[in-house]
Amino acid sequence: MGIAARLLNKTSFSLDEYEAFRLADHVGLSHAEAADEMGISRPTFSRLIEQARKKVAQLIINGHLLSIEGGNIHFRKNIIKCMGCGHMFDMGIQSTFTECPECRSTNLLNLAGGFGHGKCCTNNKLSNN
Repeated sequence: MGIAARLLNKTSFSLDEYEAFRLADHVGLSHAEAADEMGISRPTFSRLIEQARKKVAQLIINGHLLSIEGGNIHFRKNIIKCMGCGHMFDMGIQSTFTECPECRSTNLLNLAGGFGHGKCCTNNKLSNN
């Protein structure tokens, strides 16, 4: 028998803290590799992982509820879905697509929904801005 979540104290992770923890302690990357993967400096990564590990200790020692909350999101590759044929493909940072490489439809949906690298974003429809 457990305790209802509403009765537990909550420990909140930012998305950056979660990603730092995942890359270092789950994937096993070095601080330098993980910082590069996140696109941040190594000292910034070190601060994030230190904060995340303290929070993990709170979760385990005090039995807190884990909450992962928002933050800035940046996808290196946006996933594009063709609404004509259903084909899905990556759009790299330097890529611009105006039509599906499979069926040539121009009815494309950016699944990053405006959180990508700036080549998208009106109502999730792909644009060439």
